[in-house]
Amino acid sequence: MEDAPVIAIVEDDRTLGRELARLLSLAGFSAKLCPDFSCAADWIVGLDAACAVVDLKLPGADGHAVIRDVRARSLVPIIMLTSSDSEFDEVMAMNLGADDYVCKPYRPAALIAHIQALLRRSAPPAASTCIERKGVVLDLAAASVSFGGKSADLTHNELKILGLLMRNPGVVLSRSEIMCELWESDVFIDDNTLTVNVNRLRKTLRSLGVPDDFLVTRRGQGYAV
Repeated sequence: MEDAPVIAIVEDDRTLGRELARLLSLAGFSAKLCPDFSCAADWIVGLDAACAVVDLKLPGADGHAVIRDVRARSLVPIIMLTSSDSEFDEVMAMNLGADDYVCKPYRPAALIAHIQALLRRSAPPAASTCIERKGVVLDLAAASVSFGGKSADLTHNELKILGLLMRNPGVVLSRSEIMCELWESDVFIDDNTLTVNVNRLRKTLRSLGVPDDFLVTRRGQGYAV
């Protein structure tokens, strides 16, 4: 899995570390075990990991110091693992830059859920939600379309149809493909329902002054922009 997110594991219990690495691999991650705790911070930063799981008590090293050193150089999300239920340890870890704190013994599935949630929270903002084609600008977040300084709100189905077509400019999409996009199935859907929705979309675009040939019908094939 070349593109799998890398999870750095700094865990002195080798059996536990290997089992966690195995489960993370099954969950679609690329897990790496720290080979030398004395330089754990350097290893994490150099690994360019998506997330680091760091044990608090390490032989020849201190988990708090690892977190501090990593945070001084990287924004990688960090989960602190510990068998300690001390509030002081938890507060100190969070103040030093840990993003989450999980106590041992933990259930592997629960820890993986923590990792997945942390990655979702730390994900970079989505790319622009606007798509432009021939002067027509579709704002997916606002569910609106604009042209020539005028804008209009779109219904749920209008938004899905126009979004699908504008993400595939110049490509003729079949009625079946569009119906699957709208209703996740083309079974039991009255074919006339799609026609009604496309006609409503055309009317909305026309009200903004969009040329009629922007959304074209290819007889027997489908639609394109």
